Amino acid sequence: MNKTNAKTDQLPLDLNDLITAVRALPEEYRSQLEQPMNRVVEYTRRRRRILNLIQEALSQLRMDMKYLMFDLEATRRERDSFKSALEEGEL
Repeated sequence: MNKTNAKTDQLPLDLNDLITAVRALPEEYRSQLEQPMNRVVEYTRRRRRILNLIQEALSQLRMDMKYLMFDLEATRRERDSFKSALEEGEL
């Protein structure tokens, strides 16, 4: 599989079908459609990259939130423990 085919495999099936159909056209029609089709392909790839970045950022945010919640609970437990010890005169 060459590099071009590997890239088109990442595209939606309908867009791959369109690329195949445009490439099968006679040169006079293909030349008119290739530039707009290439813009759509690049837009689709860019949109997919952005979506992947957003998904990665959301995953990282979820993980960060879990760590923050754990830290908050630990801080509350420590506070309550010190408060209880202070009230009992142990400190």
